[in-house]
Amino acid sequence: MSGTADTIGWDDFMRVALCAGTVQKVEPFPEARRPAWKVWVDFGPHGVKKTSAQIRSLYAPEDLVGRQIVGVINFAPKQVGPFMSEFLLTGFHTDEGVVITTVERRVPDGTRMA
Repeated sequence: MSGTADTIGWDDFMRVALCAGTVQKVEPFPEARRPAWKVWVDFGPHGVKKTSAQIRSLYAPEDLVGRQIVGVINFAPKQVGPFMSEFLLTGFHTDEGVVITTVERRVPDGTRMA
């Protein structure tokens, strides 16, 4: 995205379920076209959800397990090769790779961004 983003209303923002969750498990995803991990995250009352994340250039599994991240949990599931992705792990693209979005202090898993 370049330039100025389109203006949205509060109702638009509230439709996106951005929630905190704790990474439970990380596994290799050798079938992915680009280097990626399979990541399972506990979103508390929303359950454990899995995703494919292209974050291998900056994160090893041991860097991720136990960490609290921010994910969009209300996208429709998406088939990624042989793997069904159930949420979007948020982050910021950099020249070195994607930097994941984390919380500054722990909050209960499933807490929604306000």
